[in-house]
Amino acid sequence: MDNRFANNLKVGLLLLATFLSGCSSHSTLPSATLHSSNTININSYKYLIGSGDVLNIFVWRNPEVSGSFVVRPDGMITTSLVEDIKVSGKTPTELARSIEEILATYLRDPIVTVTVANFVGPFSEQIRVIGEAAQPRAINYTQHMTLLDVMIQVGGLTEFADGNDAVLIRIENGKQRQYQVMIDQLLKDGEISANVDMLPGDIIIIPEAWF
Repeated sequence: MDNRFANNLKVGLLLLATFLSGCSSHSTLPSATLHSSNTININSYKYLIGSGDVLNIFVWRNPEVSGSFVVRPDGMITTSLVEDIKVSGKTPTELARSIEEILATYLRDPIVTVTVANFVGPFSEQIRVIGEAAQPRAINYTQHMTLLDVMIQVGGLTEFADGNDAVLIRIENGKQRQYQVMIDQLLKDGEISANVDMLPGDIIIIPEAWF
């Protein structure tokens, strides 16, 4: 019994070593794909449609093809005439013109108006705050939004936050760039010069302070 137990133990250890060796040889996943925003200037912002948005599409004199449509996770909608229309990443005006071209196959000179409800937008247009914010989350960008506006929406900092070591990550020319933001100076010291303009797609990382 002792020899059998010893043999079984050896086999078990060998199998465990093989398993651990296999685990350690796993490849590293590639970095996430960068999706830059079309907005590179605060004065050029235009809302882009994203998954989860509710679109009200009105086709003049054709109520049967008009209606409200929810953008699917794949960025498309389904209408009574066309099953799949790509809408994510377009402005409402751009989408209206695209739908007019599509409907021209079925209708004569269609005139389309698109309005948006339940604003969500693409991930590339949202601002994400992670780390030691009171309520870390993704925020829908609004034109002329600043760092102060963002911090109000996430409820400020936790008591453990090191706000002056916070980092803002922004995609510029297809590459990620990092900027230091002085959140403690802005919120605790009232230093308004520490307030900066935000752009769609910005990520703010707030570290924990070392006491």
